[in-house]
Amino acid sequence: DLPRELHSWKQMADYSPEMRQFVCLLHLYHIKAYDHLRKILPLPHPYSLTKQVFIYSFIQNVFRIWLSNNKAAAGFSSDIFLQLQEKVEKGDQGYRHCAVLVQDMSLQKQQEWDPQTKRLSGFVDLGAGILDADEAPLASEAIILMAVGIWSPWTAPLGYFLVSSTSGCFLAQLLRQTINKLNNIGIVVLAVTSSASAHGAETARALGIKIDPRRIQCTFQHPPGSAHSIAYFFDVCHALLLIRNALQCFQKVEWLGDTVWWQHMVELAALREQRVSELCSPESGRAGSKGSYHLKVNLATLLFSEGVAEALEHLQKLGLASFQNCSRTVKFVRLMSSLCDVFYGRGPYGKEPLLAGNDTKISNLFDEAKSCFVNLTDSVGRSIIKSRRKLGFLSFLLNAESLKWLSSNYTCPEGTPSHHLHIHAFSLDPLEHFLRALQQACGSSDRPTCSVFQAAYHKLLASCSLAPSSPHSSGNASPWDISLSQRRALTLGSIRAQYHPAPGRTLAPEYPYSAGLLLPSSALSNALTDLSLYTQSLTCTAGWVAEQLALDLQCEACLASLFEADESRLRCRSVLYIKKLGGMSLPSASVHHITSISEQVLNLYGKVGSASNNSKLWYLSLEQKVFQELLGESPLFPTLTYHLLDEQLSINNHYTVLVKEITRCYLNIRTNPAQHLNVKYSCGRHKPKRLKGKYLFQSPLSSCQSS
Repeated sequence: DLPRELHSWKQMADYSPEMRQFVCLLHLYHIKAYDHLRKILPLPHPYSLTKQVFIYSFIQNVFRIWLSNNKAAAGFSSDIFLQLQEKVEKGDQGYRHCAVLVQDMSLQKQQEWDPQTKRLSGFVDLGAGILDADEAPLASEAIILMAVGIWSPWTAPLGYFLVSSTSGCFLAQLLRQTINKLNNIGIVVLAVTSSASAHGAETARALGIKIDPRRIQCTFQHPPGSAHSIAYFFDVCHALLLIRNALQCFQKVEWLGDTVWWQHMVELAALREQRVSELCSPESGRAGSKGSYHLKVNLATLLFSEGVAEALEHLQKLGLASFQNCSRTVKFVRLMSSLCDVFYGRGPYGKEPLLAGNDTKISNLFDEAKSCFVNLTDSVGRSIIKSRRKLGFLSFLLNAESLKWLSSNYTCPEGTPSHHLHIHAFSLDPLEHFLRALQQACGSSDRPTCSVFQAAYHKLLASCSLAPSSPHSSGNASPWDISLSQRRALTLGSIRAQYHPAPGRTLAPEYPYSAGLLLPSSALSNALTDLSLYTQSLTCTAGWVAEQLALDLQCEACLASLFEADESRLRCRSVLYIKKLGGMSLPSASVHHITSISEQVLNLYGKVGSASNNSKLWYLSLEQKVFQELLGESPLFPTLTYHLLDEQLSINNHYTVLVKEITRCYLNIRTNPAQHLNVKYSCGRHKPKRLKGKYLFQSPLSSCQSS
């Protein structure tokens, strides 16, 4: 399909699709072969592959850009680059510097017929057209690239490439082409971030990064041999996962004559509720009696956090045998937590850790981390930093050097909204958020086909805005969206699931009665019901809702806010002292208030006999009325103030989602409790004698399907 005559290769504008595909594939996959072949054939200079070329015609000006396409096809997105160029040309200083993020997404290998183009799809596509042939490889991955503002919090999906396999050399070439294109429109790339994986490490080495702990080279030159340097980062979350895996594999590591034990983490995650009794205060109205508290571990707590360090110390002070001699484990966890505080802009360093007052503190922290990682050994004295489990530790050392290099070589230009580097720009979090939205647009499939992926990407690109938004980490709230699978693996709950898998959520037949949650099968109206039992049942039902939501919550602060807890014992939320009533955890005042309002709305608007009451729209209308009742009242969840400000416009942050989920869970339980509880109507010894076999709550619906 390729011409052999030399004169056919001289004019790039006359290249056939096959010639363009050959040039792009050879350049990205085999740069040395491409350079050698340029000595024989007049192939285009690598700079031309990202250079914008105008071809004028009588009808319209046609943009021809190598490796680029419009309408969300594979390759670089021409529309996004045009929008970025307009921002730069208008003099917006916040768009003159950025970091580039790269991540892959698995695809399902499948050949499909495209009725619009009338061609087969599903093949490899690097932006120069689909490789359509019987022996052409099917795409199994999509490589996605994103630019993130360093001085201003904007994000721009730059494009994607459909590949059958990838390598570090390929990703390095793709990153260099990305940097070329951004330089062409006046944007300077200061940093590149990839995952802390085999491909990420290979990419770093291909760019010229050295990850030797004795001599770390954290920057590479672009163009090669030039004076401009670019820092390289590994994603912190991926690095933490590798360190977690290392501790789990070694079980214990030696650090300066003492031992860091993985078993302390396992014991903390596996700790069951333990009852603690104390005398009630006179203000409680029950002076002299004993109040029942249960010590409960917050499974949403992040593994490498100050909360885990404080929890281990607290349990050691209580005298629990499993947590004795955990001082070195606490120190290691606290060190990792401090490193995360810096790289995610949280804790004592705030949203802008690179303030002048933090320089010495952060430099000392990085020195301590390097000393720790270099001196870690396994049980037989072999250095961890030289073992097969070294990449996580080396990633933090590289990131520390890159951050110090950036802070010392670049200052914020005038006219930008921020005066310091946005730390979140050096993690994959912005790209992970985009990929999650992309996955949701693809539907339920974990590995979509090429056509499904491209349709979802086109949909997201159409609604993409390059305007600055709120950084992903805000205030003292968790900077990580724990719903992401990588973050779930870094919680205490993930450790419990590994070592003590839950048997399931089917409740025992007597559970609703011991909890006070009673099933609706009586014609007795609520007005004639014993009000004290009614109040108790409402409280216990709210507690049951809180326990159900706690099974899936992955945010430490949100989980702690669900229950009425004794915060005077321990200020951190990793260990909670929960009040109990009849075996049921008592809900917090906010959860109780939301369920109380939901019950009032259900009694007012949940009429029996309506045919439309089993529809999803009916449930949504009930939720809307609950929200209307809550508007204008005193704020809920006083400990979650920062969550309310997490996202732009505060529409879908943890605070609002928590209110919605409590309302939804309560309404579903109340309208069809038998389906949600999966119980039989066997009373047993917990049957409420005061109602003589009748049930307390009367459902507004005789038969209602869950939404």
